[in-house]
Amino acid sequence: MAMARSIRRVSPISIVLAALLSIGFLWFILSPSQGAPSLPTSKQKHNLPASNPLSPPTAAYRKEVVQANGQRTPPPVVHYHLNNLTTSADPAGNSETILILTPLARFYQGYWDNLEALTYPHHLIALGFITPKAREGNAATSALQAAITKTQSGPEQNRFASITILRQDFDPPIPSQDEAERHKMENQKARRAAMSRARNSLLFTTLGPSTAWVLWLDSDIVETAPSLIQDLASHDKPIIVPNCMQRYTNSETGKSDIRPYDYNSWQDSAAAQALAAKMGQDEILLEGYQDIATYRTLMAMLADKNQARDQRKIMSLDGVGGTALLVKAEVHRDGAMFPPFAFYHLIETEGFAKMARRLGWSCWGLPNYFKKSHFFPGHDAPGLRLQSKAQRVRSQLQKGLLELVFQAFHCPQRENGSE
Repeated sequence: MAMARSIRRVSPISIVLAALLSIGFLWFILSPSQGAPSLPTSKQKHNLPASNPLSPPTAAYRKEVVQANGQRTPPPVVHYHLNNLTTSADPAGNSETILILTPLARFYQGYWDNLEALTYPHHLIALGFITPKAREGNAATSALQAAITKTQSGPEQNRFASITILRQDFDPPIPSQDEAERHKMENQKARRAAMSRARNSLLFTTLGPSTAWVLWLDSDIVETAPSLIQDLASHDKPIIVPNCMQRYTNSETGKSDIRPYDYNSWQDSAAAQALAAKMGQDEILLEGYQDIATYRTLMAMLADKNQARDQRKIMSLDGVGGTALLVKAEVHRDGAMFPPFAFYHLIETEGFAKMARRLGWSCWGLPNYFKKSHFFPGHDAPGLRLQSKAQRVRSQLQKGLLELVFQAFHCPQRENGSE
C-alpha cells in the first residue's frame, strides 16, 4: 500500500518534464557543438594561430576580428609552465617544438629543399630568418618569401608552424658576401661581430616559451640527412654539432668528393691558451689561418669518410661552429648568447661555446656525422690549404713531440676540463 501511494503522488507533468530533460541532456552530450569549435588534440594545438599580437612569435598570428560594437578582445593572460617543457632524446615522440634559425645573406634553393625534406613533424617546427640591410639582402628576402608562399600554401603536412623574417637594422661590415672576401683574415672580427649581433637579434625575437630546441642552420647547408633533428637530439646533449663538409670536384680524380669546411669546432690546446695570454683585451684568436698556429684538435680533421664509419661517435668540444648547431633552449634561456666582442679572446659561435661552458653546460661534436655546404666555384674551402700542414702537426704530436711544442711556448699542459 505504501508503494501504491508513492506512485499516485507522482504527477504526469513531472514524468514528462523528466523525460524531456533526459532527452535534452543526451542530445547535448552526443551531438557536435555548433557554436564553438571542438577542443583540439595535442597535435592540432601547434597549428592553431595565436590569439593576440603579444603572443610568442613562434605561434602564428592572424589579425583579430573587431566586434560589431568596435571593441577588441583584450590581451590574454597566459601562464607558461617551463618546468613542464621537455628536451629529450625523442623530441618527436614528446611533441617538442624546434626553432630553426638562419642568418640569410643569400638564398639557395638547395637549402630550402633540404629544409622541406626534414622528416621531423613540420607542425612542430618554427622558422626564423634575418637578412642583411643591403641589396643582396633584398634579393634574398624576395626569394625566401616566394619559397615560403609556395610551401605554406601547399599540402598541410609540409607547412611549418610559423615563420618570422627580420631585417637587420645595421649596415653589413663588408660590402660583398663573396666567399673569398668573407674569409679574409682581416675581415673576420668585424664580420663575425656583425654575425653575432644578427644571431642575437634573431634569437631574442623568436625564442618562445614553448621552444624546446634551437637549431642554428646556415643558409648554405644544402645537404643533410632528412632525420637531422632526430639524429642530433638522440644524443640528448645540451649543445651538439655535426661535422660540416663541402662537396667539390677533386682535380686529381675528376670526381665529386668532400672536404672539411667548418674549422670552428675544436678542442683547445695549451699553445692556443699561451697565445691568448699574450693578446690584448680586444684581440681574438681565429682558427684555420696559417698566421695563427693554435695546434688545437680540429674536429674537421678527425672525420672518417668510410661508408662503414661510426656516425654516433662523439667527442667533447671547447669551441663550436654554427653551420648546423643544435642547442637546448634552456641553454639560451640561461643567458648563453653570441658575444659580438672578444670574450676570453673568442667571438661569435666559439665565444658562445665558451660562455655556455662558463654557465655549466657542455659542448659536443659528431666527427663522423656529416652535413654538406654549398660549393662555391672558384674558391677553396677556408683553411683547405692548411689541411696537410695540420695533419703533419697532428702526426708529430702523436709521436711524442707534444712536450717540446708546449715548452716552446713556456706553457704548462692544459688540465682536463679547465677553462
